[in-house]
Amino acid sequence: MRERRASQGARRAREFEAFVTGAAGRLLHAATLLTAEPPEANPRARRLLTLALAHTYASWDRLRGEDPYDRARQHLAVRFARGAWYQYGGFGRTRPAPGGALARLTPQERLILVLRLYEGVAEEQAAALLGLPTDRVRAVCARATATLLHPPRGPAPVVVEVAPS
Repeated sequence: MRERRASQGARRAREFEAFVTGAAGRLLHAATLLTAEPPEANPRARRLLTLALAHTYASWDRLRGEDPYDRARQHLAVRFARGAWYQYGGFGRTRPAPGGALARLTPQERLILVLRLYEGVAEEQAAALLGLPTDRVRAVCARATATLLHPPRGPAPVVVEVAPS
């Protein structure tokens, strides 16, 4: 009996390790996009990924044919949404972001944009995952895309003329 459990545990560990080898890079990139951190310095994204993978490993035996990548992505999105809600006092609020194109978006806009455009999740699935109406997901995605494509204009650059010497 003990040998059988040890064998199952070893098989589970090998399967999960193979999954992490194949999926961790893409999931880390998605987490980095969500947190709007630079790829070379992304501690919040790495923490999100670690928590999502730990939760996926804990439920590994209960997947029963379900795609483990979908489960890990779901945990990543839910963990980010909860963290953003508690950290910023709601989805629509922002804080000064570290930079980058996605930093101009609210956490909800980043989450929906990453799910829809980077991960290719259907509107209905994203809406169900976030507990929002499909029309709301569509509107937020359109607004976020417009913000990225047409950034707000800042003050005009100052032109300095240099007199010939």
